[in-house]
Amino acid sequence: MSAIISDQFRILNAQSFIDTFAGIGSTNYVYYSFIGLPNPYDTATGSGTTDWNDNPPSPQDMFKAQNDYHDTMLSLKKINSSDLRRVIRKIQWSAGTSYEMYRNDYNVYNPSPITNSNNLYDANYYVVNSDYRVYLCLNNGTNPENPAGSPSIDEPLFTDIEPRAAGTSGDGYIWKYLYTISPRDIIKFDSTEYIPTPNDWGIGESEAIKNNAVGGKIEVVIVENRGDGYEPISTSIRNVPILGDGTGGKATVTIDSSGKVSDVIVTDGGVNYTKAILQFYPGAPGSETGGPISGLNRVGIATTSIASFNVVVPPPGGHGYDIYRELGANRVMIYSRYEVDSNNPDTIINNDFARVGIIKNPITYGGSTQLLSASEYSALYSVKLKSATGASISNVEYTVDTTINQTIGIGSTAIGIVASWDNTTGVLKYYQPVGLASTSVGFRMSKFTSGIGVGGTHLIRGASAGSNLVIDTTFGSLASPVTSVTIGSGINTRTIRLGQSYVEGCANPEIKKYSGEIIYIDNRAAIIRSPNQKEDIKVVLEF
Repeated sequence: MSAIISDQFRILNAQSFIDTFAGIGSTNYVYYSFIGLPNPYDTATGSGTTDWNDNPPSPQDMFKAQNDYHDTMLSLKKINSSDLRRVIRKIQWSAGTSYEMYRNDYNVYNPSPITNSNNLYDANYYVVNSDYRVYLCLNNGTNPENPAGSPSIDEPLFTDIEPRAAGTSGDGYIWKYLYTISPRDIIKFDSTEYIPTPNDWGIGESEAIKNNAVGGKIEVVIVENRGDGYEPISTSIRNVPILGDGTGGKATVTIDSSGKVSDVIVTDGGVNYTKAILQFYPGAPGSETGGPISGLNRVGIATTSIASFNVVVPPPGGHGYDIYRELGANRVMIYSRYEVDSNNPDTIINNDFARVGIIKNPITYGGSTQLLSASEYSALYSVKLKSATGASISNVEYTVDTTINQTIGIGSTAIGIVASWDNTTGVLKYYQPVGLASTSVGFRMSKFTSGIGVGGTHLIRGASAGSNLVIDTTFGSLASPVTSVTIGSGINTRTIRLGQSYVEGCANPEIKKYSGEIIYIDNRAAIIRSPNQKEDIKVVLEF
């Protein structure tokens, strides 16, 4: 038994994924992008490799790996409906390049003539021009002498709703304007491989194009064999009917001075065609109701002298009715921007990240079932540190990607890896991959805490000389958590927001660890974050 998953099913899945962001069918879905793995070279914890930048490993899809993705997560950014678009392959118009034309019959037995594609969506049958306007190629100059079409000379620039040639070169191309990519979408969703489609086709600027579409309207008839011996020569026979299951289609067939068919122009595309043919010989039907073609006297002897044609049938609804189906929009691009935000500094700086992912329905920290809802969250633990003697900490360093530890009681030690350290605010952020566990810490991943037991200390020991500050246990309380710190004095006083809530000098992540479903992971070469840097992350999901 032979079976396939159709391209239309993939396009439908892309649509369904988009709908979950708009609350169609369910409002219980939230999605966040995240960055993680600040030390991809760390082999000791089992999270990295020594040659990560040169050869990032393929992500693993198993529960153990999912836990590791959570353990090394840094921050999350909410994905809103404005942060995703269905995208299609980027086919840039270039003078002198041959493009394929739309046809509804490309398959393994009849591949496209240039890319040898077995289906329409892999063929190069549309373009984006230099002004970010997208056009469908209805005719690429295909004829018996050039069965693969001809090079495109005239760049399409028009925005007319009816198809036409782009210029006067006579390259044979007929283009249909579809849409213009907005400046905002160019910034967010344009890439070297993909371009976005409009979010709501048929609304706003695309309304006229969709409303102009006519289901089953024929736009193009291709001459496959010119025939021979037609009379009268050097004339055009009008109102030749397009036959099929639709109605109203008519074409003008031109005979050259040699008695061959030189051209066919559709003068009325008709409606409701799903299959169509054109017959041109004496005695062929001259109308949908019968009678011979008027004005055609004779044709050369033998059937091989009769011209043959391919009547190109449009997609359901007509050209421009549903561009997602017409252009094969079975991919969704998701956009996130990570940048320094003084009002919500959940994204760390002065460290790198080597992993990008997407998580569905993560839950807020604290064991509740409440889904995350704000725009940005931190996945790191934090401690607010100070000198035990009250001395300045401006010269104290906790080096990123090195370990820290705290004795929290007899036989109990907390251990973590420094994700970021700010000696201005005294805030140290850390994470705890499971691979840190060892006999020295009892194979238990304990949090750094102000609530020490017998034999414990508030001292946080780091790898650098002098990195021996203590947790500021006076910084916040359960009744009144602290979310900012004030530094300086007089006119130089300023308040710095910390992005997390501190109780007795300790802050938990804002996401419940291991909650949600990680649906996408991308391991990549490490990207170093700096204070004045922005990272635009674009993820393409193919359905």
